[in-house]
This record gives sequence, C-alpha cells and structure tokens, in this order.
Amino acid sequence: MIIQIVILAVIAAFLGMKLYSVLGKRHEGEEESIPKRFEEQRRDAAQARPALAPARQLPQEMPGVLPAVESGVRSIAAADRQFDITAFLEGAKGAYGMILEAFWTGDRETLRELCDEDVYAGFDAAIAAREEAGETLDNTLVRIEDAKIDAASLVDRTARIRVRFVSDIAAVTRDRDGNVVAGSLDDAIESVDVWTFKRDVRSEDPDWLLDETDQG
Repeated sequence: MIIQIVILAVIAAFLGMKLYSVLGKRHEGEEESIPKRFEEQRRDAAQARPALAPARQLPQEMPGVLPAVESGVRSIAAADRQFDITAFLEGAKGAYGMILEAFWTGDRETLRELCDEDVYAGFDAAIAAREEAGETLDNTLVRIEDAKIDAASLVDRTARIRVRFVSDIAAVTRDRDGNVVAGSLDDAIESVDVWTFKRDVRSEDPDWLLDETDQG
C-alpha cells in the first residue's frame, strides 16, 4: 500500500512539474509576443496610413510674381499643398497658347475643357459670327515675351490668379475665298492679354480653368 502511495506521489509530482513546465513556457511566450505583436500592428498601421504631402515652400523671391500680390500667392500655396508657382506659370503659358489656337481654328471641344462656361460662351459666339461671315483666322503665336502674375486671391475654396501675357502674334483674316482681308503673316504684332485662372483648391482635379479675359 505504501509503495502504491509513493508511486502515485511520484507520478503526481511528475505531472505537476510537466504541467508547470508547459504553462510556464506558454506564459513566457505570451509575455514576449504581446509587445512584439503590438509593435507589428503599429508598424503596419503606419505603413497603411497615407502620408500628408508637405506644403511646398515658396522661395523668398518669386520670379514672375509682382511684389504686391505675393501675399495672395502664399495664401493659395498654404491652402493647396500641391501648388507650385513655377509649374503654374508654365502651365498658364501652355494654356494661353492652346486656347488661342483653339479659338483661331474653331476648336470648341478644347475651349470647353479649358474655359469656364462664361468664357466659353464668349468664344463660341465669336466663332459662330466668324463662321457666319465666312471668315477664317490664319494666326500664329510667334512667342510669349513675358508672363507675370499681377493678382492672386483665395476666397473660400476658390483660388484666382491673374496673369498678364505679353506676346507677339502674326494675325491674318481670310474671307470665304481665302483672300486676305486683314493682317499680315510677315509682321507680328505685340499683344497684351490679361487672363484670370481659377481652381477649387480642395478638388482632386489639378487643372485651372480660364475664368476671365481682358486686354492690357
């Protein structure tokens, strides 16, 4: 009987040590894995979170911007993290050439894409009158001599920037028979245009629309 009790005690002690060993290892493993798991979750969350684009730092001196309107340009840059003054001016010059060419050739589709409704309506009416008269324009933008921002503002979500373009344009008007009725391709004339572009600074669409046209 005593022998049986001893054997049972040994077995119980062995099982107890085995159970402690298993539980002890699991507990230690959990203590090591919890911070590691949280660290991995934080790392994964950081990788999944979209990073905000840093606001572009405008230079102290901005070529192409009149000093009186620098504050307006800076307010637009503060509201629109993607705004870049150099890229805007290059884009404005490109739009200037494209819109002039579209107007001269009667390309209404391009004008509709690049202009707001009021400006497009004005271009469309002028094209219609020209078509009715049977006249065509044979114009060429020789060069853009200068492009400067002379006004900039931000009202609510809408940014407006006015650009003064000085360009040389060779202009010819022909009648329905192709005869020149005005202008000359041999002599380029200096043209001064003041165009205002607008954009919703919260829009995902990066394009600016021509909002107003005038002559300087």
